[in-house]
Amino acid sequence: MSTAVAAEQSSSGEARGLVATGLALATFMQVLDTTIANVSIPTIAGDLGVSTDQGTWVITSFAVANAISLPLTGRLMQRFGVVKVFTASVALFTLASLLCGFAWSLSSLVVFRVLQGVVSGPMIPGSQALLLLIFPPSKKAVALTIWSTTTLVAPICGPILGGWISDNYSWPWIFLINVPIGVFCAYVCATGLRHRETPTQKGPIDTIGFVLLVVWVGALQLMLDTGKDKDWFSSPIIVAEALIAVVGFVFSSSGSSARSIRSSIYRYSGFGTSRSA
Repeated sequence: MSTAVAAEQSSSGEARGLVATGLALATFMQVLDTTIANVSIPTIAGDLGVSTDQGTWVITSFAVANAISLPLTGRLMQRFGVVKVFTASVALFTLASLLCGFAWSLSSLVVFRVLQGVVSGPMIPGSQALLLLIFPPSKKAVALTIWSTTTLVAPICGPILGGWISDNYSWPWIFLINVPIGVFCAYVCATGLRHRETPTQKGPIDTIGFVLLVVWVGALQLMLDTGKDKDWFSSPIIVAEALIAVVGFVFSSSGSSARSIRSSIYRYSGFGTSRSA
């Protein structure tokens, strides 16, 4: 009996380790894509026949789309479940990466990068939530430590890997390398977590709040991404984006309880402590 129990625990541990590997790789892949194109912009711009300044939209489009979709993650997971949302996010991210690799112009690449950014929103919070779900309390700290390492290493590896691929192969491969990794992560998580779905509940959708969220987060991210090139607040465009971000934030975080971001979160001491840390 003890042998059977030990074998079952060993099998369960191996399955948990495989799922954890898939979750960590998905996080690594998503964070990697925030920086992997940085040093490849001159190569991409030259190949697509555009200026380097225009080529920077490959980076900005992803960052803005990701910033917009990230606050919606909690609402989506509450409605459809963490496992379904995370798995769908990884699968769609993989598809978007494939499309980026086959982009034929700057416009098509920017569109596919926007899609990649939009669907990648749930990947980091989803992987963290699922790690806490599958590991017992005694091992959660170790699991989160390993998970955190991927988020620290990936931004460093991005420019190095992107530059090496662009110099030795061709720039589409900085996106195509995500495909086998994404397929593995989506399959492992879909099969390994199919019986671990979280409870779901339907709630009201605040359409006005959603539109305001898209506007102010988009304006804020554009301001942060393009401010250095426009001499920050010396530019009327940056000033306008800052005003839109502030006004949009105020209106989108107050009022309806269905808001994606509620101002009440700032009154919690834990939130302030985590931000200061």
